[in-house]
Amino acid sequence: MGHPATRMSPRALGSTRLMVTPIGLGLAALGRPGYINLGRDEDLGRARSVEALEGRAHEVLDAAYKAGVRYFDAARSYGRAEEFLAHWLKARRIPADAVTVGSKWGYTYVGQWRTDAPVHEVKDHSLQMLRRQIAESRELLGDHLDLYQIHSATLESGVLDDGSVLAALNQLRQEGLVIGLTTSGPRQAETIERALQVDVEGTNPFGCVQATWNVLERSAGPGLSEAHDRGWGVIVKEALANGRLTPHGTGPERHALDPIAARHGVAVDALALAIVLAQPWVDVALSGAVMTEQLRSNLGAVEVEVSEKDLEWVTTLAESPDRYWATRGQLPWT
Repeated sequence: MGHPATRMSPRALGSTRLMVTPIGLGLAALGRPGYINLGRDEDLGRARSVEALEGRAHEVLDAAYKAGVRYFDAARSYGRAEEFLAHWLKARRIPADAVTVGSKWGYTYVGQWRTDAPVHEVKDHSLQMLRRQIAESRELLGDHLDLYQIHSATLESGVLDDGSVLAALNQLRQEGLVIGLTTSGPRQAETIERALQVDVEGTNPFGCVQATWNVLERSAGPGLSEAHDRGWGVIVKEALANGRLTPHGTGPERHALDPIAARHGVAVDALALAIVLAQPWVDVALSGAVMTEQLRSNLGAVEVEVSEKDLEWVTTLAESPDRYWATRGQLPWT
């Protein structure tokens, strides 16, 4: 088996000007003390201070960069993820054209650096929030900021029908940012369909979509395929189903994948990511690793040649979107 970097060659993010790698590093679980991934207590222990987590983030970022990863994903609501990433980029003197950085607006982190906070983030897709958060993101990330996305756009929030927000996003696009959206929840497919229809003075401001897709939650697939055909970049998040498709998972879905993973000589997390990367419409699959060991295991995905038989068989593991998201909603913040 070759070094993961041998298959981490840069590729275009859809028809945008941005270059990415098949696996990117997401900082949702590294930028704040609490998150909803299974096994988090075992992975992080009690070292959850700002200083400890920034050190951990830099360690994982170093390992990712050394392995060839060149796409990094943050958000305003990921605690101090943008700050940790910005400090790392500056400390390592990484030029803006050496990596691609995406971030998101629309949620504010309010967890006060506590795992037991009653509320961890608050959603607001208003124009005022966009204006505030793009200024904050640019203050931290500067010229490194390449992709700016609506965080968890939904039909219910009305953001895709808000003319003032869409016009502001289009202005940011004209200024040079690639504009995208992320989706969550059982209506992802409908949200993507609506986003593809957005029109701002004859232009759709979006050039990228980031959605949850994994062997358990496949409902966004057709919409992502259509977005890819339109030239949009496609980023997949939660490929490991918040830990259900990792060695921390204890459900039947994890055990069903174990024999296939063993046959390929990788852990179940690498197989789950490889299945995502086998979809012809995917540009980037995000790793949410919080340890270098997890990252190395995740990167094994680029060496796995998933067979058509494997891909056909794993469709039997799919859950209904309602069931999948109900299960996810019950995961504790730890």
